Amino acid sequence: MAAFLLRRLVNYTALVVLAASLAYLLAAAALKPRANFEDRAPRPPEAVVEAQLTRLNLNDRTPLADRYRTWAGGVLHGDFGRTWQGEPVTAELWRRLGVSLRLLLAGAVLGSAFGILLGAYAAIARGRAADRLITVGSSLLLAVPVFVLAVLLQIVAGKANDATGLRVFEWVGESTPGASDGPFGPLGGLGDRFRHLLLPTVTIALAQFALYSRYQRSMMLDVLQADFVRTARAKGLRRRAALLRHGLRTALIPMTTYFAYTFGLLLLGGVFTEKAFGRHGVGEWLVDSISRGDVNVVAAVNCLAACGVLLAGLVSDVLYGVLDPRVRTGAAV
Repeated sequence: MAAFLLRRLVNYTALVVLAASLAYLLAAAALKPRANFEDRAPRPPEAVVEAQLTRLNLNDRTPLADRYRTWAGGVLHGDFGRTWQGEPVTAELWRRLGVSLRLLLAGAVLGSAFGILLGAYAAIARGRAADRLITVGSSLLLAVPVFVLAVLLQIVAGKANDATGLRVFEWVGESTPGASDGPFGPLGGLGDRFRHLLLPTVTIALAQFALYSRYQRSMMLDVLQADFVRTARAKGLRRRAALLRHGLRTALIPMTTYFAYTFGLLLLGGVFTEKAFGRHGVGEWLVDSISRGDVNVVAAVNCLAACGVLLAGLVSDVLYGVLDPRVRTGAAV
């Protein structure tokens, strides 16, 4: 198992380097930071523009290979360069990462957990009303884009606020200014943050639920009539115990691989969710930086996303080893 994970870690490290390099090269070749100066009135002198872009390693007249070497040398020391305004990218990246993680982690955990459980239940209750309800619900959610789902939830929340006459739901930003200064102090501020986090989290959770429930139902149906489940029943295990101990465990093995592939969709959904709810996370920063031609920010965010996806792949490998004893013994390596 340890040798298997070590080999995977080496492969993932090489993939991260390749993905980060390609992200920078594509951003540096396609984006034009120079355009930010052309729209200014009065336009700065050409010599000033050239000096500023060169200082920030954003000058498109510098050979791409030279710019890449400068950028890569900084990344090796933990420095992703500076934005076109001259601010350090690294500090802002970590700050915004915290905002994104608070949004994505809760939604991903809730959505995947409920998706797996309800998908397995739908397979066990195949053909019944519960199966039809879960199948139709997940199919509808899959058909609705994340940004449309976010807007629909905002409309429903707004109508709920109007019906109750209270601000039960809040969704713009992370908190209400001055919420911690109210009569409840820090506790009131914590409750306010929870209200702001509720709708974005539900948006992410519903999107993840739709993905996992459909796939888990399919995997669970494959093992319901498997020989090992029938053998467990023949040995005296109750149906529920046989399905949970043997069926669900086996059906979860392909879900570990699916987890790694859906992590990219989770990040993409996070980008739209942050824009829809006005949360200043990494996703919103990426979209704004692309429109500004901010090469170093785009490259840094893509590098972070590549690390996240490949880390999800490593976690998937660990879970695969936990669920499948062949990996631990080396038979499946």
